[in-house]
Amino acid sequence: MLDSILAKLPRSTDPNLLVGYDTHDDAGVYRLTDELALVQTVDFFTPIVDDPYTYGQIAAANALSDVYAMGGKPLSALSLVCFPEKGDTALLEQILAGGHAKMAEADCTVVGGHSVRDEEIKFGYAVTGLIHPKKIRTIGGARPGDRLLLTKPLGTGVITTALKKGAAKPDWVAAAVRAMLQLNRDAVEALSELGEAVHAVTDITGYGLLGHARELALGSTVSLHLECSQIEFLPGALDAAHAGHLAGGLKANRDFLADCVQFAPNISPDIQNLLYDPQTSGGFLVALAADVTMRAQQALARHHCRGVVIGEVTAKSSPLITVT
Repeated sequence: MLDSILAKLPRSTDPNLLVGYDTHDDAGVYRLTDELALVQTVDFFTPIVDDPYTYGQIAAANALSDVYAMGGKPLSALSLVCFPEKGDTALLEQILAGGHAKMAEADCTVVGGHSVRDEEIKFGYAVTGLIHPKKIRTIGGARPGDRLLLTKPLGTGVITTALKKGAAKPDWVAAAVRAMLQLNRDAVEALSELGEAVHAVTDITGYGLLGHARELALGSTVSLHLECSQIEFLPGALDAAHAGHLAGGLKANRDFLADCVQFAPNISPDIQNLLYDPQTSGGFLVALAADVTMRAQQALARHHCRGVVIGEVTAKSSPLITVT
């Protein structure tokens, strides 16, 4: 819906706007000088775990992720709070404390924020970071022959949906929370060791793996081939998907992407659903030169991150994405 609305708005003619909303990148970039630019993003959502402190941490990690995906360093953040007028303020205090703790871990300063009365709790941040204008990582640089790496397992959407229904096992939730709390700072530091061999990066969030893969493919004018046997899923993700714990966002992603994804006949409906599953604080999808794949995996491992090869970039064709 938002894509169609934004397409009708006039594009900015400001020459200092290096990355805007029209490119579908993870964050906007605005040049201040020849050597300095701002990276800006915003994200907030309803609670996805029971513990308020953990919810605040996850919301912060998720908001920071877009700055990291562009290759930037988070600098400051403004909190966004929607909270019931008669809600328990002790609960809100824990949410804010969790968010502050994760921002502190990222060396990102919370400078203020804004709150509104709302019967449904929502929390997140607007984050501003810094980047060199010539070192921006966008979704537009993938090349045929590149390898595709994924840095976190999938499945947070179905697991947190199962949690809301009281159907998630404790070990499922624990593994999902660990993944969501891990800052993508570690992955971006590892990728920085590879320089220009990293051609495109996007983080996997609400559009799911396939939705963000679509944006990378369109932005780079290429097609993608994914090998689902190489894709890692969180413990319990397949069980949750098989039991039908599918978020509304998953169904929306599936409907939106139906015309550009082709699955091999042997790909089960559960696996297909997990590839559409909206993620919170997900990992990176990285397109990089094939000859640095092993170096990338070694660098990621040194930074305590995964680096699983899940496919390759091909010349643009139809369908846009094939999954075998």
